[in-house]
Amino acid sequence: MKTLTALFFVVAMSAIAQPYEVPQVPHKLNFAGITLTIRDDARRDIQKDVDALWQSPRHFNIKVERAKTYFPIIEKIFAEERVPDDFKFLVLQESALIPDAVSVSNAVGFWQFKDFTAMEMGLRVDDIIDERMNIASASRGAAKYIKQNNYRFNNWIYALQAYQMGAGGVLRAVEDTESGTKHMTITSNTYWYVKKFLAHKVAFEKAVASGQPLQPVSTYESKGEQSLEEIAEKVAVPAASLLQYNKWIRQGSIPNDRTYAILIPLPAEKLPTQPIAEKTIAKAESPQPAPANNATSIIVLNGLPAIKSMTGETMTALAKRAGVSLPAFMTYNDLQGFEKVIANQYYYAARKKNKADQSQVFAKQGDDLWSISQQHGVSLMKLKKYNRTTETQLKEGQAVWLSSKMPKTFNTRMDDQPTIKTDDSYFSWGASSTTANAIVKSPQSHEDNAEANRTNNLTIHTVAAGENLNDIARKYGHNLSDLIRWNSLGENRDLSPGQKLQLTDNQLNKPQEGPAVTVHEVKPSDTLYGIARQYGITIKELMEWNGKKDFSLSIGEKLKVRNTETGR
Repeated sequence: MKTLTALFFVVAMSAIAQPYEVPQVPHKLNFAGITLTIRDDARRDIQKDVDALWQSPRHFNIKVERAKTYFPIIEKIFAEERVPDDFKFLVLQESALIPDAVSVSNAVGFWQFKDFTAMEMGLRVDDIIDERMNIASASRGAAKYIKQNNYRFNNWIYALQAYQMGAGGVLRAVEDTESGTKHMTITSNTYWYVKKFLAHKVAFEKAVASGQPLQPVSTYESKGEQSLEEIAEKVAVPAASLLQYNKWIRQGSIPNDRTYAILIPLPAEKLPTQPIAEKTIAKAESPQPAPANNATSIIVLNGLPAIKSMTGETMTALAKRAGVSLPAFMTYNDLQGFEKVIANQYYYAARKKNKADQSQVFAKQGDDLWSISQQHGVSLMKLKKYNRTTETQLKEGQAVWLSSKMPKTFNTRMDDQPTIKTDDSYFSWGASSTTANAIVKSPQSHEDNAEANRTNNLTIHTVAAGENLNDIARKYGHNLSDLIRWNSLGENRDLSPGQKLQLTDNQLNKPQEGPAVTVHEVKPSDTLYGIARQYGITIKELMEWNGKKDFSLSIGEKLKVRNTETGR
């Protein structure tokens, strides 16, 4: 009798742990708005991974419960960032939703960021705070990284692939990234990481959608510097339980440098009625000044309603003044959400046109395809199609087609083309006019472009829409820390189209008036992370140059912040 009872218990528990039969990979699957046709050879590969994920009911159910706990937070952030909801299954593939997971390559946290990439995405990573283990901060950073890749490819499948191998790896591996496509075929030759992701989506989608989590969580917004014990007392949760869900707090207290989302392991009705921070990985934004009456008016530009931005205005505030939702505003202006609003420029409050009234225009200094799109009210996707390109960068004097496809045999010499006048009265693009006899040069390598942009012995790069510091550093073969230091960027890593970046050390081009500052004296509030960011170097460099074995600092300690042997 006891044996029968025990057997019944095991069967019952297995039924609870695995409420469905193992799902089968379909012939067609929708991912991020793309219809995927999965060939039989690929279906067999993906099904093997699905079967493996379901092999252990206990481990499968653990992952399902974690997903039910964390997915509501990820879904909210992805909706705000306009990242397809399907990408939430990627976190299961990356870390199984284990907050302090560490890979063999030293990637850490929910979304498996290396410290270098995490800090570029705006996360704090040091011996006090590691936001890679904060579900809200890390998910915001993952959304930003995914969007940057999609901005380059205009294809969510290749944005997914780039999450593992980088955008450069995708460009080397794929001949055609099928920009803007709505249909793709998955074969046995499709990159393994993509197929494994599809297996996670198929394996977990129905199971996660059923029922409520055993342990619901909510978020509590940090206000100023406070200890874990103080927070635990405020929310009536044991400090040990709080730490279990907030392993990103590494020394028992939260600093006041920004707002953090703290995870509370309690039913929502027992929590303080305080919402999650709108941007958990960014510094709290200063209150926006009330716009002047003349700034709120919508004008007609290129036959479309448009509104002029103000200094320091956020995308959310601009959309509100334009009287449209933030997602609609971003769609109308071909924005992905991570771009910085350009002050005193016009943004549209309605969808841009498919073509302009004129046939072409010549790019001025600092123009890219996005700025041309804004100047003439034409969809960026259409301009890419007309100009037979997937890039946004333009050379000064380059012809841009606005209403039809550029002929394959088009003569690129500007002096052979008709002069076209444009009305720039509504824009302050800060670019000089292109002379009528300018010549459009043939495409050059990155090194040639850098050499061509050399000014006063300094190599200058002009930022194009969608570019980030990591892309630019890789393009020219520089270290990201050097690029930050040469341009005195500090903690502000946001770039604007048209912004000029130095690609060499300005100090090497200046006469030396005295010895350069090479040491930093440690203050009571200093951390290795803060010092490294202050001087645009990495924590690893700081530790190596000063022979440090751990993150400890002493007040008054003098740290070398410039390597005199290497010149860095």
